[in-house]
Amino acid sequence: MELFILFLVAAIFAETTIILIKTFYKKSSGGGKRKIYVDTSALMDRRILAVAQTGFISDDVIIPRSVIRELQMLADGHDSEKRARARMGMDVVNELERVVFFDTTILQDELDRTPVDERLIELAKKNHGVILTCDFNLGKVAKTEKIDVLNVNDLALVLRGEYLSGEKLQVKITAAGSNPKQGVGYLPDGVMVVVDNASKRIGETLDVEFVKFLQTSAGRMAFAKICREKPAARKNLGRSQTRHKRQ
Repeated sequence: MELFILFLVAAIFAETTIILIKTFYKKSSGGGKRKIYVDTSALMDRRILAVAQTGFISDDVIIPRSVIRELQMLADGHDSEKRARARMGMDVVNELERVVFFDTTILQDELDRTPVDERLIELAKKNHGVILTCDFNLGKVAKTEKIDVLNVNDLALVLRGEYLSGEKLQVKITAAGSNPKQGVGYLPDGVMVVVDNASKRIGETLDVEFVKFLQTSAGRMAFAKICREKPAARKNLGRSQTRHKRQ
């Protein structure tokens, strides 16, 4: 019983702390905040929660009740994939309400036969807000109505690295890596490249193939391997050396 009371007190303390912090942010941020209307697709894409938790969003987030109702309908539907994503979307709603960087409001809009996308456009246009979505078509329609759109997919594309696994590039090895067999070089944009079996080739510019990229809070780093020489190139090199010896 004492353990239960202790747990209850801790939960109340945590909720109170969140409310106090949110109040502080609200007072310190001042005016000028945009109203961001969130649609179903954005809530069903958990990436928006990760973005919100980093503090990049500081505007007021508004989730219409019609959007939540659509999530509930999808969660009760027959499509197992949509059902799982809709249930995750409802969890995202609850977690967004706990993010301290902004206020999340559940707007009690009318639950009539108006399609959710049309309702979002009406609300954003009437209140000079923006729409947060992952829906390409909704974004296009909103822009024709002169409504600003925040698309999570567009954000992901902007943040995506210039290079992909499997791509090849020349990298100058400038130092030895932490592993005895690794060499280290840098891309033009400053990304560190760890090249396997390159510790003895410091000062050389090698053709490498990217294996994987690692994104951390400190930045991005790449892992690569030395490209193998083509058999024809090795064969021609051997012939050239033989001719040189004969001469």
